[in-house]
Amino acid sequence: MYCCHRNTLPNKTVTLTFNRRELLYDIGNYSWVEGDVMKVEDEHERHPVIDVLDDGNIDRVTRVLNVTFDECVELCYPFSKKPVTDKAVLNDTLTHPDTYSMVLSLPDAFSQTSVELLEEYIHELMVYAALADWLGITNPGSEEKWMAKVEAIKQNIPRLLNSRRGRVRRGMSPF
Repeated sequence: MYCCHRNTLPNKTVTLTFNRRELLYDIGNYSWVEGDVMKVEDEHERHPVIDVLDDGNIDRVTRVLNVTFDECVELCYPFSKKPVTDKAVLNDTLTHPDTYSMVLSLPDAFSQTSVELLEEYIHELMVYAALADWLGITNPGSEEKWMAKVEAIKQNIPRLLNSRRGRVRRGMSPF
């Protein structure tokens, strides 16, 4: 329903929350499988791939998760926009958030199933981006397949958000 006095459509607020522990669990599992299936002459070549969550390595993964989450927020624009605070000060200090949260303001007619799919896409995108980055360092041969997955999801998110959200009405036919 159209709201005349504000010239806007009514919205619903949805918060998507991504637990760092769940993201790291998936990254660790995928990297272990990548290392396990590697064909290597020296077993020592597997360790850098598998040790993605070890001290020091986790910092790189965290930076990629932080950047990828911010990219996801931008991919969800205009549903995720928020005003800039006055005199905001930002820095590059590494943060390890327990959760990543995104607040979306969606039209009333937006589908719950689309929101659920969006949540799955963002989770997978964050995991795949971290893997692609890590494997680009430790096993460049497998980076390409993970980057292909990242790009596929980056194309699917705007498609999902911009798909038809209203009711479909069929015209009456005289025949």
